[in-house]
Amino acid sequence: MERKDFLKRGFGFLGMAVLGPSLLGANKAAACTAAATETAGPFPTLTPGSLVRSNIVSTRTGVPFTININVKNINNSCGPLAGVIVDIWHCDKDGNYSQYGGTTMQPTDYTAQDFLRGRQTTDSTGLVSFTSIFPGWYSSRATHIHVHVYDAAGKSLLITQIAFPEGTGSAVETVNAATAYGYTKGMSGYTYNATDNVFSDGTATEMSTVSGSLAAGYVLSWDCYVSGATTAINEVSADSQFQVRQNFPNPCSDVTRIPVVLRTPSDVKVTVMSVEGKELVKQVIGNMSSGEQLVDLDVSQLSAGNYVYSVKITNLSGTFSQSRMFVKQ
Repeated sequence: MERKDFLKRGFGFLGMAVLGPSLLGANKAAACTAAATETAGPFPTLTPGSLVRSNIVSTRTGVPFTININVKNINNSCGPLAGVIVDIWHCDKDGNYSQYGGTTMQPTDYTAQDFLRGRQTTDSTGLVSFTSIFPGWYSSRATHIHVHVYDAAGKSLLITQIAFPEGTGSAVETVNAATAYGYTKGMSGYTYNATDNVFSDGTATEMSTVSGSLAAGYVLSWDCYVSGATTAINEVSADSQFQVRQNFPNPCSDVTRIPVVLRTPSDVKVTVMSVEGKELVKQVIGNMSSGEQLVDLDVSQLSAGNYVYSVKITNLSGTFSQSRMFVKQ
């Protein structure tokens, strides 16, 4: 089966549920409009929790590319959404995906590789950044990047795709003409956004901005609007009350330390969860003074893998939480 046939028939062809219809709106012009929900496609990351990394280039070559995604909460006046998990994946310059292949859908076999896939957690400003190479394209699809956003507990918030500006002078046309960088397809046979199976109903909430050059590399920026928490326990309010920094050492073995900066004295608790959201460890720290503190977290009972720690504080202003991912050796 060709990829274009898969996309037209949807996941229903494989006995899977088709994701909901796209939500229309403008990513910047229409404030606080959720990004369109799209299919994860035929090549989703098989074990995303194992690919916690910002540099996703791996074995691929091509034009240097930085991907900046700003996650914003439509339930909090489109403020930044910190502590949520963002997975991305895209094809290489030849239009191939890692973790798949050896079939009529993708003849080249890359089942043993995991290039151009990664996971990061948004910082206090809602930002994640990835280092990659500029994606190529394949039949029936415009240039695109897949995105899956989860909350800190692993609950899916959004599956969508990022669209690229097109036309004369665009990065898409410039890169695909750059044979010196290994891009050999050019634009002959390219499927533009207007006729793409995913983007033909509009790209207002999925369109990115791309700047840069072949020599310096390109930078993509995209605001990803999602439905985040509406309760008082949310990362935006939390950022005004305290900050949780990355634990060290990371990866860790028995005990790791979490730097916490408190605005006022607060009661502190730490919960460790699997990336699927299952609670594994709960540690009550007790009351801590304002200022920079260190929380010792015992992770000796955990097996090797990727986890999420959530720090919850309670003070006179309310209850707040922030989360980060870490690796247990």
